[in-house]
Amino acid sequence: MTMLSNRQKEIARQISGAHVAGQWQDWRWQHRHAVRSIADFEKLTGIEFACDERAQLEQTVSHFPLSITPYYLSLIDTSDCHNDPVFRQAFPSPAELVMHAYEMTDPLAEEEDSPAPHITHRYPDRVLFHISNVCAMYCRHCTRKRKVGDVDFIPDKATIQQGLAYIRATPQIRDVLLSGGDPFMLSDDYLDWILTELRYIPHVEIIRIGTRTPVVLPYRITESLVEVLRRHHPLWINTHFNHPREITTSSRAALARLADAGIPLGNQTVLLAGVNDCPRIMRRLVHKLVQNRVRPYYLYQCDLSKGLSHFRTPVGKGIEIVESLIGHTSGLAVPTYVIDAPGGGGKIPVMPNYLISWSTNKVILRNYEGVITTYKEPDSYEPIFCDRKCDDCTLQLKLDDADECRATGIAQLLSDADERITLVPESLERMERRDEEMQGA
Repeated sequence: MTMLSNRQKEIARQISGAHVAGQWQDWRWQHRHAVRSIADFEKLTGIEFACDERAQLEQTVSHFPLSITPYYLSLIDTSDCHNDPVFRQAFPSPAELVMHAYEMTDPLAEEEDSPAPHITHRYPDRVLFHISNVCAMYCRHCTRKRKVGDVDFIPDKATIQQGLAYIRATPQIRDVLLSGGDPFMLSDDYLDWILTELRYIPHVEIIRIGTRTPVVLPYRITESLVEVLRRHHPLWINTHFNHPREITTSSRAALARLADAGIPLGNQTVLLAGVNDCPRIMRRLVHKLVQNRVRPYYLYQCDLSKGLSHFRTPVGKGIEIVESLIGHTSGLAVPTYVIDAPGGGGKIPVMPNYLISWSTNKVILRNYEGVITTYKEPDSYEPIFCDRKCDDCTLQLKLDDADECRATGIAQLLSDADERITLVPESLERMERRDEEMQGA
């Protein structure tokens, strides 16, 4: 259990009247007492808005609701809130009401690529399974702002079964990503049931979960939740840290609990103007992630959802940031910069160009320092001819696991699983004579 700051104690006291140490670190208490009004925000932070600004904020909240966990609220720098990255991600801005013609309600066409309730099937071998519409808090940059506000909506088992039925009936699906909302806002038992049902499907090889709870509600990562997750390996989890200040003592403890359970952790950051659109900020973020056993996975260009124009940067800013990482820090700390294509085209990598030119047998490359070099390709390359008859392939298509149990030599004679009783040297004269006699007969 981590120690609470004086500010956290004061916020808890204002919410509950009397502070009990266990309250603050009870994730259900945090969710129940999420800040949902401008007035409560002002009361708990001491920040006061002018009348005209408050009116604009109230208008924004009427379109896009406000919800901040007390924990995340406690991270806001109240002395300079308008420039604070935590504030900008959590608190509404009148800029959200500025909507352009090119912005979309469902920019990624998730509804159009939905063959079954709560399923988005875009890529050949994997699906997105929306199992919750509840979030720990409302992130102002959310690509699913169309769903924000349905706080009481969790699909029942009958609805989830329809999604499971689609996955069972589609054998090419080997990878299921559980998303929402936030899957970790479900109860342990309900999440365990969903994971168990997925594990019963033979062709589902891995399950992934996308969650922001380690960032905004780290107390949700309880020992009991981790025990549930541990039962369903191979399981992968992607978090959503956008700024180094979000990595606190509590979030570190949550990440350690997951990593210690053998769960590989990744992180998906959204590039946000005024939050993290700076090479130094991003470098510090990826370094802190790797220190906490979290692999930076994607850096997303902000989507074309309605009301997000004030968060969007030029694509060139993202390339500049990645350019500042490649070669300047560990490769495992460099995320892939992607644009999730509007209309459902999927993630498109947009990375710096290191291949300058090429000819028949030579390519020209440059490195992160600007050094230009050449790579000589083979003068003669004869690929193995492929007739596309994979079932009869005798060349190099050996996809099954290697057999480590096959015994040879003396071990073969000792093995009860092998019927051989004799090892005969190759070209043994006596055996060759025997073969000749048999052929003559």
